[in-house]
Amino acid sequence: MKAEIITIGDEILSGQTLNTNAAFIGEILFKHHIDVTGAVVVGDKENSILEAFRKAFANNDLVIVTGGLGPTHDDITLECIVKFFNTELVKSEEVLKDIKNIFGKRNRIVTPANEAQALVPKNADVIRNYFGTAPGTWIEHEDKIFISMPGVPFEMKEMMTGYIIPRLTDEKLESQNYKITKSLLTTGIPESYIFERLGNIHELLKDSVMAFLPSQFGVRLRITVDGENDDDVKNKLSFIEQQIRAKVGQYIYGTNSDTLEGVVGKLLSERDLKIAVAESCTGGLISSRLTNIPGSSNYFERGIIAYSNGAKVEHLKIDENMIDQYGAVSMEVARLMAEGVKAVSGTDIGLAVTGILGPGGATFNKPVGIVYVGYCDNKICTAREFRFGDDRILNKDRTSQAALDMLRRNLLGIKYED
Repeated sequence: MKAEIITIGDEILSGQTLNTNAAFIGEILFKHHIDVTGAVVVGDKENSILEAFRKAFANNDLVIVTGGLGPTHDDITLECIVKFFNTELVKSEEVLKDIKNIFGKRNRIVTPANEAQALVPKNADVIRNYFGTAPGTWIEHEDKIFISMPGVPFEMKEMMTGYIIPRLTDEKLESQNYKITKSLLTTGIPESYIFERLGNIHELLKDSVMAFLPSQFGVRLRITVDGENDDDVKNKLSFIEQQIRAKVGQYIYGTNSDTLEGVVGKLLSERDLKIAVAESCTGGLISSRLTNIPGSSNYFERGIIAYSNGAKVEHLKIDENMIDQYGAVSMEVARLMAEGVKAVSGTDIGLAVTGILGPGGATFNKPVGIVYVGYCDNKICTAREFRFGDDRILNKDRTSQAALDMLRRNLLGIKYED
């Protein structure tokens, strides 16, 4: 099955809004072995939208459109769909009921503009929107599928995972081609180092495929295997994964949709351990990531943003002389921050970070991107130095990842390679 993604909106075309929808849709289609032939962005102009529809529908089995379904004057996607399929709009009582329920929960009045969002193409199946007012639509025409969804990311994602992918899987993806995809998630090791350690990639993969997908959080190794039957692909994938883990296993923290905060959260919960975090340079990002996980209250006790030297002294009970002697950004202070937050919170583990994220604040001995992560439990209190780049925001992400990975390694007893 071949597919094209069309994203509609002047705000995306102008670069004011990132096109995260296309990335999400492309990734989930890839996971289900649908070949994405292209992804285009068009503005809120009828001629541009209709031309994009024509090209995509002529060359693909599936067209997925997001954006332009709102209640304002520049939302013209629905009108274009009606013209493209030569159909008409009809009121969906089901959608109108959903809209009234949403507004009722928010104690707001349904306006005529909102009621108009209950109009859907006559030839379409409705995709219900449980988080907003604009429904999605599913149209089958000439043995092809045309899908439209709102541009609000969390509304689109619910429709993709809750309705579209299950229906596509049931109706269109039954075939005799056996294929499986799995991602191994690594952190703390550059892409080039992984490549070198794996050795002869062609010998490892044979007729399978692996993509190296780096980000500020690490490198995703996406393996795609096909074969003659289900057992064949599973055996091939298992062999490849075992070989990779044998060579870079200490850097692999999860698979597929895992997150590092989710992985360490599960470890803490299983061991009935509580953690407190002291953050300087990350400003609460580590605590935010840990508390993104449902049930984190079982293991996360508190997070302290000790940004200034005074806060480190007051809230973490660090000797001011130590800060004067070593500097707030130092191995010694990171260790003391971890020890201090553990002590004041009464937890099993203390985790801490301090660093220079840029663009200013660097010295000759401490350049931008230098970070220290402290860790303290009932057996050890230690700290480690990391060196990142020049981008402040990326450095926050990298620091939070390094801290959570240091936590993971200590929980599993995995030593760093010095």
